[in-house]
Amino acid sequence: MLDREEYIEQAYLFRSFGERLVSGVAAQEALEAIGQEVLATSKLPLAIGYLVGELKLVGTLSTALVRLAHYFTAFQTFVVAAAEEEGGRFDIRTALAMLEREASYRAEDASPQGLFFYRFECLSRNRLDYAHGLDAVAADDIFDADWREWIGTVGRQVGLVDLADLVFVRSPEYWRLEKRDAALAGKPEPEPGRPILFGAKEGRIARANRGKDPLFFFAALQRQLGYPAVPRIKPASPSQESPALLARRLERLEMRVKLLEEEGRGGIDLSRFDPKNFSGGRGE
Repeated sequence: MLDREEYIEQAYLFRSFGERLVSGVAAQEALEAIGQEVLATSKLPLAIGYLVGELKLVGTLSTALVRLAHYFTAFQTFVVAAAEEEGGRFDIRTALAMLEREASYRAEDASPQGLFFYRFECLSRNRLDYAHGLDAVAADDIFDADWREWIGTVGRQVGLVDLADLVFVRSPEYWRLEKRDAALAGKPEPEPGRPILFGAKEGRIARANRGKDPLFFFAALQRQLGYPAVPRIKPASPSQESPALLARRLERLEMRVKLLEEEGRGGIDLSRFDPKNFSGGRGE
């Protein structure tokens, strides 16, 4: 668990990094600039320096995040690695937006319940690997041993049992109904045989969403309890680029091709780049 200022700076990192990638700034340049902007008293500048070095050496960020496990979580590493997979449909912009919102939530005293629901919805909406994803979810200091055991159970039963059912039986609402039924039947009141991980409100919402689409369950939790929603990034539209910008890009590509052709023929004539040879230039 990090200090609040670290999560605030992480949120700024992910937001700024995503914005600059969209605007066409190279990843290495964007990270170097952000490293100068973030709070110097936090540990993030050191982490960014390591990310830049790994990007220069290997070309990926996830390999650096693995080595910075004391600062970045396993889930953050998993998300970035999924975005860097070749041929994958999971976009780096979506990954950074997800991590930004999670960091912002953690800066405001995140609860284990809220963080679990947010991460599970991230996996569901983006069709990420449940097995490895839930392992990464559980490998977080905010979850104790009971939580990690239950998340492992979810990983084994996901797709077979509704998430709402798994949440419902770990809430006080389930045991309230069990005690009521036992009293009506004249039986002794049952005692919880497993740890209670959720509150009564989560239990009631889970009960109301049993057998429904899990996305309805997540939406109800967000409305009623203020849990964070997973950002959904619209695909980039080619029409967003102006014709003038496209023309400049084509000119730069043509110039690069010409320089490569000249180099292949024996060398580049540097005299045409001398300011003295331009019209209106001054001679010696």
